[in-house]
Amino acid sequence: MDIMNDVNVSEHVFVVGDRDFEQKVLKAPLPMIVDFSAEWCPPCRVLTPVFHRLSAEYSGRLGFASVDIDENPIVYVRYRIQGVPTLIIFKDGKEVARLVGPHPGRLKRTIDSILAEQGIG
Repeated sequence: MDIMNDVNVSEHVFVVGDRDFEQKVLKAPLPMIVDFSAEWCPPCRVLTPVFHRLSAEYSGRLGFASVDIDENPIVYVRYRIQGVPTLIIFKDGKEVARLVGPHPGRLKRTIDSILAEQGIG
């Protein structure tokens, strides 16, 4: 089962990789949250439906992307991902927050906090 293409796929989450990460995430006009995960990771599968649900809730205010760490080693190493799932929020090409583990409640609170700090309603 490919977690990037399963029944939890959302029109608001896109897959990025080594080749397009800079263009689609770092140069994005909106802040972006990126889910670094892997197909073999049970906690990633727990987080995926929550991530997709939140992507619809924050549409237009925050972009949502997924990276399969096994298929994209350059991005994985560049951002020193040590465990999955790891979620990183980027704003203007810079990391502004990082969460490790499948913590849906903490994820929403962190998103709300970052958006408030960035002045994005």
